[in-house]
Amino acid sequence: MSNIFTKAIDFFSGGLGSSVVNAVKEYYPPSMSEQEKAELDFRIQNAVDEKALKGQELTNEAQAEFNNRIAELEGTAKDLKTIPVLGPLMLFLRGCQRPIWGYSTLYMDFMIFSGKWSGLSDAQESALWIINLLVLGFLFGERAIKNVTPLIERIVKAKLGKA
Repeated sequence: MSNIFTKAIDFFSGGLGSSVVNAVKEYYPPSMSEQEKAELDFRIQNAVDEKALKGQELTNEAQAEFNNRIAELEGTAKDLKTIPVLGPLMLFLRGCQRPIWGYSTLYMDFMIFSGKWSGLSDAQESALWIINLLVLGFLFGERAIKNVTPLIERIVKAKLGKA
């Protein structure tokens, strides 16, 4: 059980505990017994694990504090519900943003790739690329954009004649 726990802590601490133990092992005095070495390894690992856990706790507290500060400054959906007519309308519009942007981007892409929107200026074409990156990055996440970026770079280089 402690082995699984140690591996989990190593994962969150970037393997710092194991690295410290391995770095210190070569400095053990030759007179140290195997039991003493194991005890020292255990104590080093525990100290690093405690620091890593404390770091995670502090990170979680900072994130919670940040979220609370944002809620205090900008308000929450509960706050909007208290406004008679505009509150529910604002909640509805806020909830519609993601689908509206997503479907609008899909429509623009369809119009471009079907050839119905041809002869766009460089500025318009650049704007469409940026809109696609922003909207698709928001919808599918940063990792998806990072995975697609090399393909986009090749397409842009080919279009500019730099391939």
